[in-house]
Amino acid sequence: MLDKMVGVMDFQSKALVLRAERQRTIASNIANVDTPGYVARDFNFKNAMSAATASEGLIVGHKTDARHMDLPELNGSSLDAQKLGYGVQSQPNLDNNTVDLDRERANFVDNSVRYEATLRFINGQAKTMLGAITGQ
Repeated sequence: MLDKMVGVMDFQSKALVLRAERQRTIASNIANVDTPGYVARDFNFKNAMSAATASEGLIVGHKTDARHMDLPELNGSSLDAQKLGYGVQSQPNLDNNTVDLDRERANFVDNSVRYEATLRFINGQAKTMLGAITGQ
């Protein structure tokens, strides 16, 4: 019973860690906007989240009873999904820097909003569980 209650919190905590890592990566891109030859980095959040939760069956379908339907398995190792990829250059620069500052700023803001939403969700879940435990 406890594993079902903490499963949602565990999923959100992994999402929070990945959001923080993506924020660090985007900040690094912005910091190196004037570095000649710097190649922008990023990772696919969906793939990284799937890899982070695949080992525990939180996203990957698993049967708890033999009468349940078979669910498709998500393939991909955690090492492959969490590797940083290179950003696609939208406009060539003379110094071979691939950082598009407008795109990076937009990604930074989007990731910040999603990070805050994840924090609020965790806070709400904790309050709900505390209310259930104390009987309020």
